[in-house]
Amino acid sequence: MASIQRPPASLTPLDVALAALLERIRPVAPVEVPLAQALGCVAAEMPPQNAHPPHDTAISDGWALHARDLVGASSYSPLPLSAPPAWVDAGDPMPEGCDCLLDADCVDQIGPLFQALAEARPWQGVRRIGGDIAEGSTLMDFATGRQIRPLDLVIARTNGLDRFNVRRPRLRIVGIPASTGEAVTTPLIAENAQAAGAEVVCVQAAGRDVVSVATAIESDACDMLVTIGGSGVGRNDATITALARCGEVLAHGVALQPGRTAATGRIGNVPVIALPGAVDAALAAWWMLALPLLDRLSALWPRARRILPLARKIASSVGIAEVVLLERVEEAWLPLAVGDFSLSTIARADAWLVVPGPSEGFAAGKPVGAYMLRD
Repeated sequence: MASIQRPPASLTPLDVALAALLERIRPVAPVEVPLAQALGCVAAEMPPQNAHPPHDTAISDGWALHARDLVGASSYSPLPLSAPPAWVDAGDPMPEGCDCLLDADCVDQIGPLFQALAEARPWQGVRRIGGDIAEGSTLMDFATGRQIRPLDLVIARTNGLDRFNVRRPRLRIVGIPASTGEAVTTPLIAENAQAAGAEVVCVQAAGRDVVSVATAIESDACDMLVTIGGSGVGRNDATITALARCGEVLAHGVALQPGRTAATGRIGNVPVIALPGAVDAALAAWWMLALPLLDRLSALWPRARRILPLARKIASSVGIAEVVLLERVEEAWLPLAVGDFSLSTIARADAWLVVPGPSEGFAAGKPVGAYMLRD
């Protein structure tokens, strides 16, 4: 489903459009959410934690002993123990004065007497106090500024937490009715936004006319507004006119392919991105304009890229940034499409990258960093 909208007469360089959009943008304030709602959100600072485990703990079942009392013990030279050892199960606190575990078959019992059949290292089989979570540490040590993973929730539950501090921007998506009646792009962008950690509200404008679009984009408070559709210069495209009526247009027409009819603006202090209605153009503009804005609002650390050599060259037009879809083939990136994507190509892609406007492309074999679309 390639973009067919006509672009404005002049195009703003991508880096210029993005810089104007991000100007004065600051991260949103942290909010507390239940753990069940935190997955995928960007973690904010958390209070200091208690040590876990709170005491030295047995890792497995065995005999609790002191390592220095076992020096010289072996199956050939059993060492009599001065007192019966304590048996502990995995997860039990270690008895006072004990700093190691021996397996069941490493201690022999003859009547009331016990003898050790092996030596042990200090803290063998023992998880020390604070071994999982150090006393006074905070979740920011490993999670702040990153999207929350299932493992982060395990750490939180282990520490007795039932809520998580997150930065979750409120994103309002306004779908402009398509003249074809199709409505696939809005849910696609909404699902991408939710996966990126945003709190998403989707509404549909009553029509494609200026008044309907202006009414839809003026309503409700949010941290970021995205419109989908009607951003071209056709007779039925009213989104940009409505944006100018409600606020200001920063750029209409971006040197980005696909996505040339995208626009940026503001309504009051709320940044606005107008995405084209076509799937490929909307995705490209989402990746290049909306996602950096969402990351800034979330205080997200820079997104990781996977660097692999190109299986073949990428040729690009100078003067316009072009988005490239990639498939991972063995240990290389295979370019699938440059600047124009079908739905089947989008579904096949593993990652994407952008060729900057001043570049003519990349040579075969060149290592390039791509943003993953799949884990």
